[in-house]
Amino acid sequence: MPKPLRYLSPIHKSTRQIAGYFERELAEAGIPPQEGHLLSYLRSYGPCPVSEVVTVFGLRGSTATSVLDRMEDRGFIARRDNPDDRRSFLLELPAEGRKLAEIVQVAVEKIENAIARRVSESQEKGFRAVLDAVAEATGVEIVGGQAAAKLRRTPRARPSRSRKR
Repeated sequence: MPKPLRYLSPIHKSTRQIAGYFERELAEAGIPPQEGHLLSYLRSYGPCPVSEVVTVFGLRGSTATSVLDRMEDRGFIARRDNPDDRRSFLLELPAEGRKLAEIVQVAVEKIENAIARRVSESQEKGFRAVLDAVAEATGVEIVGGQAAAKLRRTPRARPSRSRKR
């Protein structure tokens, strides 16, 4: 039997549990989890360029277009011209989107508080250390927020290739 993964399997399991939680909590409001994440982000950091959402959520261009079109058709988000870059659009929350983002925020705060009640300060420090180790080991850092939404790749040393002559 293969040895269980010490870090990746539990992290993957947790992301599935969190997705299941949001699916359950947001079902009555008709908000799919992926759209809930976008609403939550725009509530905190909007308006923001489409490229920022693509970067922060790691979406492929076609996936982002599909999700954003669906959300716009339902009145959850609005796109407007970006005054700083005529080639791009800004995403923002219209009234319906703000209302739904508040529903999402209640679910976010509920799970954050439920987790916080179950974790000591030292356990949280250990958890953060594991997340820092993941960022360092992968060389990929994703920073949220309007001013700093960037995907940075840490350059890796390339092994030298010696050619035999």
